[in-house]
Amino acid sequence: MSVTVSTPVLHPASAASPEAPRADVPYELIELFFFAYRDFVGDPDRILADYNFGRAHHRVLHFVQRRPGLTIAELLDILQITKQSLNRVLKELVETGFVESRTGTQDKRQRNLYATTAGRELAVRLAQLQGKRINGALAQVGPEAGEIVARYLAGLIDPSERTKVQDLLAGPR
Repeated sequence: MSVTVSTPVLHPASAASPEAPRADVPYELIELFFFAYRDFVGDPDRILADYNFGRAHHRVLHFVQRRPGLTIAELLDILQITKQSLNRVLKELVETGFVESRTGTQDKRQRNLYATTAGRELAVRLAQLQGKRINGALAQVGPEAGEIVARYLAGLIDPSERTKVQDLLAGPR
């Protein structure tokens, strides 16, 4: 599949119309991003539905599995969600046996999160689906694509968050 992204040429009269495409808005890329995201999360969504889980469960399970011992505070910081949102999802993952919450060794008030065997298996299964989709797309673009895509995605991250995300990616996995 070949995708051509073009920027429409505007005439001054059409620029005033709210329905007219704007030259400074990359509509094709925005829409490709929506469709790519739809399909990227669609594969895991079908599996998660078998467990009555959603995308929030997937995100929590992903980071807990990738960073054993992650604290609740660290997870809240990574996901940028409210404690209330996390509590509901985390409670379900713990009650269904996918995540284990342990008291911190240094600070007894701290809760460290670990994926159980079932949690690791599900997280890896979902990551393999998404990895297959990513690897297939990269193979269509060429050997240098991975680095270019990584820089592009990093560029989409809010500048105030980039260093934190880079540190997170560079940390233990």
